[in-house]
Amino acid sequence: MVVDMFDNYCDYYHADSKTYQENTNIIGRENISPKLVLTLIIAFSIISALLGIWLVIKAGLPVLWMGIFCFAVGYLYSFGPHPISSLPLGELFSGFTMGFMIVLLSVYINTYQIFNWNWPTIGRIFLVALADELWISNLMLANNLCDAQEDEDNHRTTIIHFIGKKGGLIAFSVKNISAFLIILLLPFLGLAPKTVWLTVIIVPFVYKQNKILLAKQVKSETFITGVKTLFVGSLTYLVTYFVGILF
Repeated sequence: MVVDMFDNYCDYYHADSKTYQENTNIIGRENISPKLVLTLIIAFSIISALLGIWLVIKAGLPVLWMGIFCFAVGYLYSFGPHPISSLPLGELFSGFTMGFMIVLLSVYINTYQIFNWNWPTIGRIFLVALADELWISNLMLANNLCDAQEDEDNHRTTIIHFIGKKGGLIAFSVKNISAFLIILLLPFLGLAPKTVWLTVIIVPFVYKQNKILLAKQVKSETFITGVKTLFVGSLTYLVTYFVGILF
């Protein structure tokens, strides 16, 4: 929540386009007080930092180093002369941090007494988290596809600046397909129960969302397709994985 608020706060103040500031950014569009947003950012940051310190005390220093990395990415995502969100690295950092790092932190915190820091362990966690990484990065990609012209007007060189809308739409489709292929592969590698194969029941839904975005890239109308795909995809994957563990 802090990262999202901070992103909108920085975009609002750094926008070169008055139209974007008043009609697109949620702070201007909904007439939200910037001072209130800043207060919430500070309050939520303090709360999350205190919770993080408590986890460090409980589970050890690895939580601190991973937390520092995630916090740094979160704030540099929107802050500074060249924020991550305005660079072609936004999809990579958002997918890696929210997809992989959060899963790694969760696994470590729950198994820190026996956790082995080695490449095979990290690799297995990475593969299990990869589908979510792809869907999360696609959320960022959908946002950049819809904001392509506004990003150019505000001098933000996202990945779309380099590969164009056509390349971005191809990447969006490929990542959706790859997410399902990874999930289907995991049981063969012994990294997930066979019940995750049931995730394929949402293929028609994801295909429909994908088709909608391919047809039109308008923030107020089709960005939601990325949100729906991430929510339904990650939830279905989680539920089918959990059911397999139980039974």
